[in-house]
Amino acid sequence: MEHIRNFCIIAHIDHGKSTLADRLLQTTGTISDREMQNQALDDMDLERERGITIKSHAIQMNYTHEGKDYVLNLIDTPGHVDFSYEVSRSIAACEGALLIVDASQGIEAQTISNLYLALEHNLEIIPILNKMDLPGAMPEEVSDQIVDLIGCDYEDIIPASGKTGLGVDKILEAVINKIPAPKGDVNAPLQAMIFDSVFNPFRGIIAYYRVKNGVIKKGQKIKFFNTGREYFADEIGILKMDLSPKNEVKAGDVGYVISGIKKASEVKVGDTITSSENPCQTAIKGFEDVKPMVFAGIYPVDTEDYEELRYSMEKLQLNDSSLVFEPESSAALGFGFRCGFLGMLHMEIIQERLEREFNMTVITTVPNVSYHAFMKKNPEQSLIVNNPSELPDPAAMDRIEEPYIKAQIITKSDYVGQIMTLCIEKRGELKNQVYLTQDRVEITFEMPLGEIVFDFYDRLKTVSKGYASFDYHPIGYKESDLIKMDLLLNGEQVDALSALVHRSNAYDLGKKICVKLKELIPRQQFEIPIQAAIGAKVIARETIKALRKDVTAKCYGGDITRKRKLLEKQKAGKKRMRQVGKVEIPQEAFLAVLKLND
Repeated sequence: MEHIRNFCIIAHIDHGKSTLADRLLQTTGTISDREMQNQALDDMDLERERGITIKSHAIQMNYTHEGKDYVLNLIDTPGHVDFSYEVSRSIAACEGALLIVDASQGIEAQTISNLYLALEHNLEIIPILNKMDLPGAMPEEVSDQIVDLIGCDYEDIIPASGKTGLGVDKILEAVINKIPAPKGDVNAPLQAMIFDSVFNPFRGIIAYYRVKNGVIKKGQKIKFFNTGREYFADEIGILKMDLSPKNEVKAGDVGYVISGIKKASEVKVGDTITSSENPCQTAIKGFEDVKPMVFAGIYPVDTEDYEELRYSMEKLQLNDSSLVFEPESSAALGFGFRCGFLGMLHMEIIQERLEREFNMTVITTVPNVSYHAFMKKNPEQSLIVNNPSELPDPAAMDRIEEPYIKAQIITKSDYVGQIMTLCIEKRGELKNQVYLTQDRVEITFEMPLGEIVFDFYDRLKTVSKGYASFDYHPIGYKESDLIKMDLLLNGEQVDALSALVHRSNAYDLGKKICVKLKELIPRQQFEIPIQAAIGAKVIARETIKALRKDVTAKCYGGDITRKRKLLEKQKAGKKRMRQVGKVEIPQEAFLAVLKLND
C-alpha cells in the first residue's frame, strides 16, 4: 500500500484539467501515442463537442520513481458548478488533489468552491499553474492569488502546460512525495465505497469503488450495505483505458466489479460493499444525498413512449446519480416526469443525452424550484410545492417560503456596477464585497434561487463580457410574497406555462410572456386572446388576430348594408369557431419563458 497514490484533479471549467490529464497518461505510458486523442478520458461525444467534462473518470497509471514502482489512481473531475456533485464523490475516494489554476485567468469562483470541498476531506493539495505557454500568462499575479488562498509557499507551486507537457514530471514527483499513501487494513473485513456506476447493455451494471479495508476477490459473495442485497463478484479488476480484470483488489486501490445486476435501483452511489461471510460493522461515511436545485417536467412527445422514457431515465440515473425524478401528469402534456437538476446546464445536458443515447425526443417545461407552503390550520407543518399547479388555495395559506442561496461572483472591477444592478433586479441582497487583487472583486449576494433558474447565468456572462465566474450554495428558506400567475389561451388555462412569481415582478413578467407567446403561436382561423392572470384578475393581454378571407370582394358599389351583412355573417362564424377551436402550442413556446430578454 505504500506504493499506491489516489488523487483527483480539481479546477474551474476550462482551466485545462483534461489536457493535463492527457499528458500524465502519455508520460506514464498508460496510453500509447497511437491511441492518444485530445480529452482522452472524456468518452462522451457531448463532452468533446462542448469541450467540457461532464462525468468524473477514474484511471490507473503505473510510474517508476527512484527505482520503485508506484500505482497512481487518477480521477479527472468536471469543473462546472452544475456537476459539483461528481467532484464531491471523487474527492471522497482520494487522499490528495491537484489544484489547477489557469495562469492567464487566475482563480475563479468554482476553483475556490472545489478547493473548500477538498479541504473539508483533509486532502493534500498540490497547486499547479497551468497554461504557462500562453502569451497572456501572468505567473506572478496568479501565484500571489494561490498563496493568499491556500497559504502555501511560492516554491510549492508547479508551473506547467498541458499543451507542451512542461512540468509533468514535477507533478508526478509531487504526487508521490506529498500525497500520503492510503491507510487501511488488508486483513480487516472488506469495506469498499462505490463512487460511480455505469450501465453496460451486455454485462449489466458496473460499479466503481475504492477499497478502504480488506480484499475483494473474484467469485466471492459480496453484500451491498445499504440495500442489503447479495451478489457474486463475477469479475473484478482495475480501471485502465479499458477494464482490466484481476483476481483480487486490495485495500487502498480503486477498481470495478461486475455482478450481473440489471436494476438501476439496486446500486446506490455512496453505498458500501462488504463480504457476505464476514461483513464489516459500519458503512463508510460517504457523501450526503444530492439536493436538486432546479425542477422541470420532462414529457415524451408521444404519450405512448412514457414507459420507454422511464427506462431511459433509470439508465441515465446510474451514470449520473445527481438526477432525481418522479412521475407526474399534466393536462396539456399527458404523462411524464418531474425531474430535479443541479442547474440549467445540467438540465440541458440531460435533455441532450436522452436524445442522443436513447433516441428519446422530449418536451421540457419551464424550470422552477420547490417552495414550502404553510397552512393557517397548521402553521408549523409545511407542504412542499414543486409545481405551481400544486399550490394550495391562497385563502387557506398562512405564508409561503422560498429557497435562498448564497451566491459568490468573482469578476473584474470594471463590471461591478452592471453585476450589482443585475443581482438587485433579481431581488438579491449584497452581503459582502472583497477585492482579491487590484482588479478582481469577489461579490457575495443572498438571493432567491427561483430568480436564478431562468436566465441569470446567461445575463451575468453578457454584462461581464464572459469575465464573471459564479458559484452558489443553498442557505435555507425565507418567507416571501409569492403569487401564482396563470396563462390563459383562448380562455383555457395552460398548466405547463403557469409560474410562481414575486408580486412585484408579476405584471412585468406577465406582459413579457404574453408578447413572446404572440410571436410564437401561429395564427388560426379565429382570434386568440393570450392572458396572464392572478386568480380571477387578468394583468396582461395580447391578441393574435384571426386569418380572414375577404368576403366583401364580390360587392362593388351598391348599398353599405350588403357589405355589413356579409361581415356580420363572417363574424358570427368566427365566434362559433372560437368556442370549439383548440390552440396547438409549439414546443418553442414552452421554452420561450426562459429567453424573455433575448
